[in-house]
Amino acid sequence: MKSTIENLGPTRVRLAIEVPWSDLDHAFGEVYKELRNQVRIPGFRPGKVPNRVIDQRVGRPVVLEQVVQHAVPEVYSEAVRENQVRVIAQPEVEVTRLEDGELLAFTAEVDVAPTLELPALDSLAVTVDDVEVTDEEIEQQISVMRERFATLTGVERAAEDGDYVSIDLEATLDGEVLEDGSTTGMSYEVGAGNLMNGLDEAVRGLSTDESATFTTPLLNGPDAGKEAEVTVTVRSVKAKELPELDDEFASIASEFDTLAELQDDVRTRLSRTKVLQQGAQARDKLVEHLIESTEVPVPEKLVEQELTFRAQSMERELLQAGMDWDAYFSAAGIEGGREAYDAEMRENVEKAVKTQFLLDSIADSREVTVDNEDLSAQIMAQAQRNRVSPEQYAQQLQQGNNIAEFVADVRRTKALAQLLEQTTITDASGNTVDLEALRPKTVSADEAGAEAADEAADTADGSVTPAEAGVDDAEGSTAKA
Repeated sequence: MKSTIENLGPTRVRLAIEVPWSDLDHAFGEVYKELRNQVRIPGFRPGKVPNRVIDQRVGRPVVLEQVVQHAVPEVYSEAVRENQVRVIAQPEVEVTRLEDGELLAFTAEVDVAPTLELPALDSLAVTVDDVEVTDEEIEQQISVMRERFATLTGVERAAEDGDYVSIDLEATLDGEVLEDGSTTGMSYEVGAGNLMNGLDEAVRGLSTDESATFTTPLLNGPDAGKEAEVTVTVRSVKAKELPELDDEFASIASEFDTLAELQDDVRTRLSRTKVLQQGAQARDKLVEHLIESTEVPVPEKLVEQELTFRAQSMERELLQAGMDWDAYFSAAGIEGGREAYDAEMRENVEKAVKTQFLLDSIADSREVTVDNEDLSAQIMAQAQRNRVSPEQYAQQLQQGNNIAEFVADVRRTKALAQLLEQTTITDASGNTVDLEALRPKTVSADEAGAEAADEAADTADGSVTPAEAGVDDAEGSTAKA
């Protein structure tokens, strides 16, 4: 086999491959074996038909076509390895010569990971927000606790925001009652705004057994988007009473005896949370700085494929929910419609792909490797997040053929973590931030987790290719390559 490579751009190459006829013996053997089991020719036992007879019966062109289909993937993979091409998509193959008994030649155009010129990585610095817990934030947290211990008391007055009402709803469309839009005895907090447009305005000011009618667009079902007429009837009104903010409340709502102790604990927990947020902010700012400092070309086809995948996934979810795009935008409060949504999605995908390439390049330059301990910790963490056992999570990776992608994800995360350790991090006040407080605690790998990691590592066989972006922690968005 002879192969040459031509750069068509920063993220695309063309491989030109020539295969001598003698190198196709294996492919011919496989094709003839399959055809022998398929054809039935009088005078020959099944599986014993000579090759020349098969050529005559099914036609030599058909045989050659199937030989090409068998040979090209294997030869292409070998050429990719020999030329050390880091492919990130399926190739576009074109057979350029097929001379029976002489030569097979074809070209393969494919998107590849770009070669990046990295910025200096030995003097990186980022600034994060100060850790400051305000009295208002503490009050807000304690207010949430008070809400949990609130009681509801029936009142003889009109409903107000914050009251809980028991309501009956009856929705009609073109004079016909909609069964899935009607209910009785539903509990609803006035002012919550999380059920249907117009409901809060209709309920406010209603007393027990009073009704009001309003129109609202249907959000799901076959009639999504159409205006329905809804009658709401209030069956009861209950006011929410919060407990007094005192030591007794503190002893009931927590393990503390006094309100002051509870407030101190809330301040400590909020401080800890903000310290972790500093770590996430430092990580995100570091990635943003690297992207801004590095020219990272993005394959347009890769972006289009990911956008199509995401759009199709979203459409399936909307279909299951009985919604269309407009109903989703309305419910989610997204302005600008589909055009604005697609533009934001494209920006997110391009940024995620750039982050993949960047972290892969950093990992390559620093020769970052992934060992069983790394895999085990990540498998344990992901298993806990998905509420499955490490063995089950490893099995899911294998069944989905996602082992190589998982290893690539871990490698990117490890490269970013190492870089973050060497980055100077200061807060807005100029204080140095202690990375030890920011570093995620490694999940200890028990025997089951270690075995799962070993199995995953064996399956991966050391192969690392840009696949699904392992930058959930770095970017909040992923893209499949």
